[in-house]
Amino acid sequence: MVTPTFAEIPYLKHENNCTKLIVDGKPFLMRAGELGNSTASNPRYLSQFWDKFDRLNLNSIVAPVYWELIEPEEGNFDFSTVNELITDARSHNKRLVLLWFGSWKNSMSCYTPAWIKTNPERFPRTVDTNGNRQEILSPFSENNLKADGSAFSELMQHLKEIDGEENTVVMVQVENEIGMIPCARDHSPLADKAFETDVPKELLAYLKSNKGNLTPELDSLWRSTNYTDNGTWTDVFGDSAQAEEVFMAWYFAKYTNIITEAGKAEYKLPMYVNAALIRPGYQPGQYPGSGPLPHLFDIWFAAAPSLDFLSPDIYFPNFVHWVDKYVTKGNPLFIPEHRNNNMASVNAFYAFAEHDSMGFSPFAIESINGDAEWLLRDSYKVLEQLEPIMLEHMGDGSMIGLLKGDPEHKREQRIRLGNYQFNVEYQSMTPTVMKDNVVFDAAGAEDLPAGGLAIQTGPNEFIFAGIGMVITFDHYTNAGKQVGILSAEEGIYENGKWKNTLWLNGDQTHQGRHIRLLPGKFSIQRVKLYEY
Repeated sequence: MVTPTFAEIPYLKHENNCTKLIVDGKPFLMRAGELGNSTASNPRYLSQFWDKFDRLNLNSIVAPVYWELIEPEEGNFDFSTVNELITDARSHNKRLVLLWFGSWKNSMSCYTPAWIKTNPERFPRTVDTNGNRQEILSPFSENNLKADGSAFSELMQHLKEIDGEENTVVMVQVENEIGMIPCARDHSPLADKAFETDVPKELLAYLKSNKGNLTPELDSLWRSTNYTDNGTWTDVFGDSAQAEEVFMAWYFAKYTNIITEAGKAEYKLPMYVNAALIRPGYQPGQYPGSGPLPHLFDIWFAAAPSLDFLSPDIYFPNFVHWVDKYVTKGNPLFIPEHRNNNMASVNAFYAFAEHDSMGFSPFAIESINGDAEWLLRDSYKVLEQLEPIMLEHMGDGSMIGLLKGDPEHKREQRIRLGNYQFNVEYQSMTPTVMKDNVVFDAAGAEDLPAGGLAIQTGPNEFIFAGIGMVITFDHYTNAGKQVGILSAEEGIYENGKWKNTLWLNGDQTHQGRHIRLLPGKFSIQRVKLYEY
């Protein structure tokens, strides 16, 4: 097999103020779904869902790779599940993002092989404040690091051998939702020794060179010691659970960086880590702390430069809040996990259009059903049609996401694009059921979502896509001018070409006073405005 050159493998390209995933030499947006934790462990079980993935208009699958299955005995590797996953993905024209379930998965070390789990003396665990071992491999152990790094290197070498030309696998997640719980830090002898030694010079140099631009939380900790730039972790960051979380974050990130370097030495695919997010009011020890969370970005950037970006797993309703957090400090956006609910369909629009996301992926995609299923199917169908246009406009300020926001993060709905101000009203709709030809509200039903995007394609020309929105227009730069709708048409894109299905006027545009994308239906409209 011919080894591909760097230019021929999928990678990341930074251009036009955004980062794009490059697949087969072209920018690529992942309309993805992540498998449930166990679904990829048996290809025969997974096989029943591929047709469903086709119907959902997915172009990518996010799937785990399990350390315990690929290295059941130390040094003996079995890649049969990985091989079958790649073969099946190719046959359904799907790309893959592989999740390395190695040392940690949702904080715990539940996917480590039996020869790791049953030998805690050789492969030490973290220890709580009472001296009890936890189901978490310690990041301070050289044996843990070598074992994980060796397995990950073998995986990446194998991927290069079987997929280096086809590029089915386009990205790899290193570990899964790293975190320390139920205490803020490891209290094993190795960890205690590290905590009592001086803060590494590498981190101190980063702090000093980025002083004034650190995350507010990290700056506050450092400021509490009058910006002490030498000494132990307590000397530099104070004596608190927050300081202990910073300490653990550094060593989790350093461990992950070494694993990443080992993998990239074999096959240089894009690599990232993901984070389990924090519930409001929770403190370190109450959530999986020390992972790649926004308040710890500086620690992860300093300790793990081999990673390409940090990603959120979003299950909370305040979606806008979290995606805004994850695009700070130039971090590219990819959402590997999202709750597979109704809102996934419109949140995907917002992520792609507002923050140039490389991809979006509801979790347990094989089990999505009901309204959430058809909503995502139709949403992804529209996004598939718009992909070439979206890629053309990403990063240049001509595309915006339209989303109501959430209870904790209200978003201004008077939005400027070009010389125009859009006034957006969102119209959700509760699903209904029929009984004896009478329509009833569905008891306990979740409202159908509302949201979408707008793209400016000319000085007075726009594309609107989404569901459940009414948009009126004002002139942004000249309040004395009125704005009218010159034309509005609904349609679809076929092979990149616009195909009109309806000319909208009269009632559909409220006699030329607004644009309306109906609730309960994803659609695309091309609109021309004029001034009078």
